[in-house]
Amino acid sequence: MKKWKKNLIAVALLVSVCGGIYINWRHSNNQSVASLTDKLDADKILSTDTLVMAGEDFNNNITTMADYFAAVRLSRQEARDSAVAMLQEAMAYSEDPQMSQSNAQLEEIVQTALCEAQIESLVIAKGYTDCVAYISADGVSVAVASPEGGLQQQDVAVIADIVLTQSEFTMEDIRVVEVQ
Repeated sequence: MKKWKKNLIAVALLVSVCGGIYINWRHSNNQSVASLTDKLDADKILSTDTLVMAGEDFNNNITTMADYFAAVRLSRQEARDSAVAMLQEAMAYSEDPQMSQSNAQLEEIVQTALCEAQIESLVIAKGYTDCVAYISADGVSVAVASPEGGLQQQDVAVIADIVLTQSEFTMEDIRVVEVQ
């Protein structure tokens, strides 16, 4: 009975996060900025890694900074929803040992989503216009809307501090990307 409740809570949380992302995307279509290729060129990235989005037509459909952040959140959520659907299907047809592994993976997805949401909320609370965090096994990538004058070292330090306090990653695992 407890597992059923736990799974229901996890699914409800994911549905509410998806709803929030969709509402954010729908209400932020009125700001215009330069094209995405100008935003993410190698000179403006604060680390040696790059942020890559799935889909070959991704750059062609982005016209505003708000669209960029909404599209990143939507892409992240679609990938997560697909993984959750596969795990739920595996749980429906699996034996007990495999079910516990699927439950663990589902719980990890939920924890990752919560951590990303906390990082994004705290960065926005610090006064940045928008932010998207992506957590993977390799580290945390944080794309931040560029403030006036661009990101400075103290801005990167604030963002890195937020990531360090909200996750178990080290400083070497954090990548901050400035989106202009």
